[in-house]
Amino acid sequence: MSPRVIHQPRVAYDTARAIVSIAAIDDDELLIWFATNLGDLLGPDTRLALLDTRRRLRQADQPDRPFIETGQWRVRLEDLFREHPDLTEDAYLLTMRTATRLSRH
Repeated sequence: MSPRVIHQPRVAYDTARAIVSIAAIDDDELLIWFATNLGDLLGPDTRLALLDTRRRLRQADQPDRPFIETGQWRVRLEDLFREHPDLTEDAYLLTMRTATRLSRH
């Protein structure tokens, strides 16, 4: 069986969208689950950055703030996946699990 090809920029974008979606909703249980998994995968600084994103989204009176946050996360994740390509598949799997949880929300 050949190895699966994962498009890093797409995973970065999808993961960025998941991060911003989780940060924007009012569900502390889902946030804690996601923050724990994201932090375990990408490190504690990433968990703190997620909480900063949540704070900025809640404080913002800018309608385009979610788009700004998504773009910032996408760039951050693309850089991370280039340096550590081994994280890409696990990020993809976390993003898919997150999408399932968000669809039930």
